[in-house]
Amino acid sequence: MFIEKFIESPRHIEIQVLGDQHGNIVYLGERECSVQRRHQKVVEEAPSPFVTPEMRRAMGEQAVALARAVGYFSAGTVELIVSGADTTGKSFYFLEMNTRLQVEHPVTECVTGLDLVEQMIRVAAGEPLGFTQDHVRLTGWAIENRVYAEDPYRGFLPSTGRLVRYRPPAEGAGVRVDDGVAEGGEVSIFYDPMIAKLITWGDSRAEAIDRQIAALDRFEIEGLGHNIDFLSALMQHPRFRDGRLTTGFIAEEYPDGFRGAPAAEALIGALAAVAAMIGIETDGRAGAIDGRMGEAPPAGDTRIVRIAGQELAVTLAAADGALTARIGDGPALVIDGQWQPGQRLFEGMVDGAPLSVKIARQGRRLRLTARGASHLVDVWRPHVAALGRHMIEKVPPDLSKYLLCPMPGLLSALHVGPGDRVEAGQPLAVVEAMKMENILRAEKAGVVKSVSAKPGDSLAVDAVILELE
Repeated sequence: MFIEKFIESPRHIEIQVLGDQHGNIVYLGERECSVQRRHQKVVEEAPSPFVTPEMRRAMGEQAVALARAVGYFSAGTVELIVSGADTTGKSFYFLEMNTRLQVEHPVTECVTGLDLVEQMIRVAAGEPLGFTQDHVRLTGWAIENRVYAEDPYRGFLPSTGRLVRYRPPAEGAGVRVDDGVAEGGEVSIFYDPMIAKLITWGDSRAEAIDRQIAALDRFEIEGLGHNIDFLSALMQHPRFRDGRLTTGFIAEEYPDGFRGAPAAEALIGALAAVAAMIGIETDGRAGAIDGRMGEAPPAGDTRIVRIAGQELAVTLAAADGALTARIGDGPALVIDGQWQPGQRLFEGMVDGAPLSVKIARQGRRLRLTARGASHLVDVWRPHVAALGRHMIEKVPPDLSKYLLCPMPGLLSALHVGPGDRVEAGQPLAVVEAMKMENILRAEKAGVVKSVSAKPGDSLAVDAVILELE
């Protein structure tokens, strides 16, 4: 019989070690890596909001002892499972040691001021470490988010395709981007789905988190699915901000999948104001004559904005060099920022708060994305609004009788054939993409009418695998 200790509220904590070829080994603090999905790290931070100085010392000394026992030199990571239910902070258990540089090493670099790649090269060249354990100081807080090519709105399915637009946020002021892609590049099914790493640093954990949210709002990716909205939602989640993390955080907080971050009423109002401004600027361009394009809207210029199930009357006016937006009879919001038709990002201040909004056209509508959610928005002139309310929405076709490939990938297994009866939830096929197997299940009971693909086929997104009667 093999018995393992059951760890309540497990947290994934790891210790960065660095040793030279002369027997000098130090630890560089810890990283909190508990926010995971399917055992894949999503968010990492240094230091951990859970670890105390005493616990850090105990974990660090154990990690150094392990590295010394095996004669290890260079950078390495000792990974540990910690019981979040143990308020004494003494219960930590060895998981594994990674004898390499970790994806999340930038957060350690940010809080220690050390370049780990440089240190590895110096150690490999035979140089001794230029500092001792007493010289290691942790300053501020750093958080890293992994930007993945996956669609959180569709169950985190892998997403492939061309990066039609790739504009990471500007680096500096506590923002760092590590990536290996470029606009126009292709994300294929054969490799890990990570597109980039977004790292932010601040004097406090709250400041590092807020910089993540702002930087994610400015991160533009088009052409394939990505998890930027989901990452922003994580950063805003009260439990994350409180540091109450476990390895089950995502599964516990999003058991039914991701539908976008909840939007506060103030954010909806700010987005409505931006939408009205875009509508007026767009109308002004369409009717521009005699070089008047770009003039400020006249006082009392109103647009009806439908957003988040609400219909808001937004009146814009320019006075004393400022643009104001009044929603209904509410107070005026000052918009400090400019937007020109064709721009895909609005950056400015609305009612004194910074706001970055990604802008895209979807048919006659605007898609505005900010703070971890996308909003489909209608903007009408008042006399057109009544007509818009009665427009008939196109009903999508019923595709429930088809099993469609949800992402580009390789059909590695097909479990049924023509004439087979299937039940709802029954596994029908397996599609491999980006080093992951995705099991496709029947949405309803039925009989297989026909099969359109065979194992070994490379399938495009929405390719028909089989049809039910």
